[in-house]
Amino acid sequence: MDEKQAITWSCPIEQADKSKIVLAHGGGGTLMHQLIKNVFENAFKNPLLQQHHDSAFLDIQGIKLAFTTDSFVVKPLFFPGGNIGKLAVCGTVNDLAMAGAYPLYMSVGFILEEGLEIATLQKIVQMIKTESDHAGISIVTGDTKVINNASGDGLYINTSGIGIVKQDPPPCPSQIKPGDCILINGDIGRHGLAVLSAREEIHFEPELESDCMCLTPSVLSLIEAEIPLHCLRDCTRGGLASALNELAEESHLTFNIQEDKIPIRDDVRGACEILGLNPLYVANEGRFIAFVPEKYVSDVLQIWEDLYPDLTPKQIGVVKENRGIPVILENAIGIELALPMLSGEQLPRIC
Repeated sequence: MDEKQAITWSCPIEQADKSKIVLAHGGGGTLMHQLIKNVFENAFKNPLLQQHHDSAFLDIQGIKLAFTTDSFVVKPLFFPGGNIGKLAVCGTVNDLAMAGAYPLYMSVGFILEEGLEIATLQKIVQMIKTESDHAGISIVTGDTKVINNASGDGLYINTSGIGIVKQDPPPCPSQIKPGDCILINGDIGRHGLAVLSAREEIHFEPELESDCMCLTPSVLSLIEAEIPLHCLRDCTRGGLASALNELAEESHLTFNIQEDKIPIRDDVRGACEILGLNPLYVANEGRFIAFVPEKYVSDVLQIWEDLYPDLTPKQIGVVKENRGIPVILENAIGIELALPMLSGEQLPRIC
């Protein structure tokens, strides 16, 4: 080798252009949180925005309300267990539920692509009607826009929701305390795999269906039982692992999670192994974690089991004083590992 020839090193993995948006900015992981903090929060900073919750808490003449907004760009529009319409309603009321709120009113905005079949739109609208009736939320305003052919994927939906907060103080990250137990309301990973199977035409036997569902009954039943809910968070983009990391960082505490306590169905685990996915990072649309004092754990699990006998609610961990690592995962043989936030994008466009 020529002594003057320089040796250069390069990473074989393509590096994202940090000056442009990539799919991972919408995936619920590190890039999305950096985007929110550096661009949106930096521009719009105010005390209500800095609550860092699924909804903003608003005090209107002594009435505490929760207000949320969301957009839905799932591809494909229909998937096993639901469609974009069901997803839009459940996603909106679930954000309100995570604030301990009963859903009242909702807006729905449609961005339609030229060429979309009217029959397809009618199916989705009917699903929105069915799910909103089931959730007890009224659709009171909306908007429609049409974009040029080949400018989108048929249909996008934007929503906002308002609900009345039923717990005082409401569940939020600042209420999490050392000693709290971390519970999940059922098995994880089905939604992301259901969308992926429909998108890529991957056929699993038996077919995996999305866990998409309204979480309001699961939350309000606990509030009615006077169980103090310190914090709630749904495990959507980025899955269970990202939800845990978000709350650990916001509360400045450490969460100790037991891997063998996390409910994962065998068919989900098998599909993830085939596809090279980690089920802890696969999105859900009907699963959430609750932080409650230890003495209420058995009551919470019993209420959930009575509501949904086919689910498998579990206590998956406890909250500890800050150990310098947000989330620690203890595996089946007792080895502790750091469970980081999703750094890239496992499954884009799942909600």
